[in-house]
Amino acid sequence: MNAFLLAAGLGTRLRPLTDEIPKCLVEICGKPLLQWWLEKLEDTGIRKVLINTHHLPNQVEAFAGSYKGNIDIILFYEERLLGSAGTVRANREFIENDDFLIVYADNLTDIKLDGIIKYHLSKKPVMTMGVMEMPRPETRGIAVPDENGVIVEFIEKSANPPGKLANAGIKVASPKLYDYLQEKKVPLDFGFDIFPKMVGKMHSYELSGYLQDIGNPADLKSARESWMRILQGRQHGILKEDRW
Repeated sequence: MNAFLLAAGLGTRLRPLTDEIPKCLVEICGKPLLQWWLEKLEDTGIRKVLINTHHLPNQVEAFAGSYKGNIDIILFYEERLLGSAGTVRANREFIENDDFLIVYADNLTDIKLDGIIKYHLSKKPVMTMGVMEMPRPETRGIAVPDENGVIVEFIEKSANPPGKLANAGIKVASPKLYDYLQEKKVPLDFGFDIFPKMVGKMHSYELSGYLQDIGNPADLKSARESWMRILQGRQHGILKEDRW
């Protein structure tokens, strides 16, 4: 299984920090976000990852070239941002006709990926979306599953969200996803353009653990503090074995 690691965002809310460094290379406890993700993907058994770039791409290229892990990194430069679904649409050959993972590099998480992958491979929907109850649901994409876990409604950033289960930025998809990526629109966004058309074809998988979107300076400060506590807990054997 290969993975898309979506990392091309401008990080405008983190300026002036992101005027000098891409958001995906912001450091958390001594490592860039990208490194935490690459290590997680390796631990999951992923051996090939596509990272899209746009803002300050040379820095991402330099990081990828110096990374010492056991994973094949493919960089995909976007002169114009294609959107989350647009990046996947433009790289059909990358998935090698197999199920694949899509994760957002601007999230920091200790959640193991094995569970959602196993669920997806057993249920075989077009896509399995990792969801979590999160604060401020009006700022997120909200999924409404039925009693069998099938998503029957999806609304992106609604003033009156229909629930609290938010898209957590961790998804597993089958090649059939490309049947829904035929629109030529640029940028093409999963939340606004694709997921509302896929209701009935997606399953939800409720995740548990720590997940933080590194969206603004307050989020970054909180993530650094929380991650330090998580690392210290891991060193002292406090965390359960099914975490990370």
